[in-house]
Amino acid sequence: MSGTSEGPTPAADLIRPAVTESNVERPPGTEAGPLPSPASPVSPAPFRSAFSVAPLAMAVVDREGLVASANASFRTLLGTGADSLTGSVAADLVDLASDARTWHAYREMLRGRQAKLRCTRRLKHPDGHSLWVQVTVAPLPDEEQGVLLSVADISARRELQARLRHLQMHDPVTRLPNRTLFFERLSAALEAESYEESGTGRIGLCYLDLDGFKAVNDTLGHRVGDRLLAAVAERLTRCADEAGHARTSASLVARLGGDEFALLVEDSTGTEQLADLAEAVLKSLQAPFDIAGQRLSLSASIGVVERHAAGTSATGLMQAADTTLYWAKADGKSRWTLFDPERNAHRMTRQALASTLRPAIERGEFALEYQPLVGMEDGRLRGVEALVRWKHPQFGMLTPNRFIGLAEEDGSIVPLGRWVLATACRQARSWQVDHPDEPPIFVSVNVAVRQVWDSDLVADVAQILAETGLAPHLLQLELTESAVMGSAGRPLQALQALSDMGVRIAIDDFGTGYSNLAYLSRLPVSVLKLDGSFVRGFQYEGSGVAPNPADEVIVEAMIQLAHRLGLTVTAECVETSAQASRLRRIGCDTGQGWLYSRPVPPDRISGLLGVRACPQV
Repeated sequence: MSGTSEGPTPAADLIRPAVTESNVERPPGTEAGPLPSPASPVSPAPFRSAFSVAPLAMAVVDREGLVASANASFRTLLGTGADSLTGSVAADLVDLASDARTWHAYREMLRGRQAKLRCTRRLKHPDGHSLWVQVTVAPLPDEEQGVLLSVADISARRELQARLRHLQMHDPVTRLPNRTLFFERLSAALEAESYEESGTGRIGLCYLDLDGFKAVNDTLGHRVGDRLLAAVAERLTRCADEAGHARTSASLVARLGGDEFALLVEDSTGTEQLADLAEAVLKSLQAPFDIAGQRLSLSASIGVVERHAAGTSATGLMQAADTTLYWAKADGKSRWTLFDPERNAHRMTRQALASTLRPAIERGEFALEYQPLVGMEDGRLRGVEALVRWKHPQFGMLTPNRFIGLAEEDGSIVPLGRWVLATACRQARSWQVDHPDEPPIFVSVNVAVRQVWDSDLVADVAQILAETGLAPHLLQLELTESAVMGSAGRPLQALQALSDMGVRIAIDDFGTGYSNLAYLSRLPVSVLKLDGSFVRGFQYEGSGVAPNPADEVIVEAMIQLAHRLGLTVTAECVETSAQASRLRRIGCDTGQGWLYSRPVPPDRISGLLGVRACPQV
């Protein structure tokens, strides 16, 4: 052992104890003399020789952690002389104390409490180069009081692994980090230890898609397309480098696939920094690209997200970026758009509503309210408009503008419209039966064009009228002006069949669509409903603000035209007595609006039957 007067024990002696005849037990009855060959121990000399010339770097370390002996390979690997290692602290030679876990395991081995230790270390050679080694520590037999330290040079293997990882983690076309490396870096940046100790604690992302890149591939081929992608990557990298001049590091630029790129900004300083980066990218891409003798121009749409890293996941950040990129494209392309939580909440709500619309019809989550249609001349209730409401279990009571568009998109407007029509007709008949002494009121139901195309509306109406017992003239169907004016073929035939049946057809929001008056005379229409924008021009009378004479001239002209064509006119959005008086003076037939009533449940309508000068309810 080192530190004794006899000097360090030879390496072979520590590896294997000397075996002599005196300490070998002979079988009983045998005489002294040479032991049989099979039982003869091997001389320690071959072990010393093997230890000395072994290509694997090895050293014997005593229980104090000091090198007792080392072979030539060990000295060569570390670049030291023959005598300089004896008595050295082994842990310092191979960097075993650099992390607490490895250091603790090594100390336990020296005490004989652990079987084996293996770790990888990067060492500095005296000539200046670095090398990667795999260090293995194994115990010697108990009587040896030490451990065997072996060190294998794995630099070539590590270099090969690094090259393979680089190929695996980088895009071959642009040489940028690929999707895998991007998400690895993003996930690391979102770990708490990455931002809690230093930095701003924020993270930013510019997620961009090239506008019109597919046309380049389709017309000029993928080879030109790849060269264009490489040129785009160079400009993006330049933008990131220039933006990072005032910072410790530039943004990570990655190609996520196809013509999609991302610029990740760790420790961002706020939305202004990300906006500046997005502006720089757009400006950089505006300059034409000279590729294979072609001058190509393209633009990009960019979704920008910037937020606190705490509480943010890689998936959540990418979803927000993808949504914002979609907004940028929908808003006209060649622009950047900043993530808007309110806009995203509206989108999420829209998706939630769309996915539950059809089941909600089956569950009976819809209800109807009715808004009175009042005669302008006598103030009596003439009819009601049925307005559907969705009693959503999560979002509460929803008005039609929140879900009718979704219903038209996915086709659920057909079963919903059929339910509305049947419920409204049944209620109108119920009022008629409950108030036999009062003139019956009609019910007006809104119909979407898709109901005409995707269902047999005429058959549905005929069946519902037959089932409820409601007379056809007490049903009015409302279609928007753009839908009616553009009707041809099947829609026009359906409207004509309904009119021939006795059902009244009304054009809703008249004055805001095609307004093809010549075509109007050939349609089976009986009612025009003036859009509220015309009526609002009357609201200043009596308020000290002079009314606009043009508003009244336009409305009066439309009323006179309708009357000449045999049509009646309903004014929407009547909110003041002054508006009602002016509409009455110019000949409007019926009015609808908050002056008379908001949409109310059916029992409130029962109280208005037979009442003159319909009060506000």
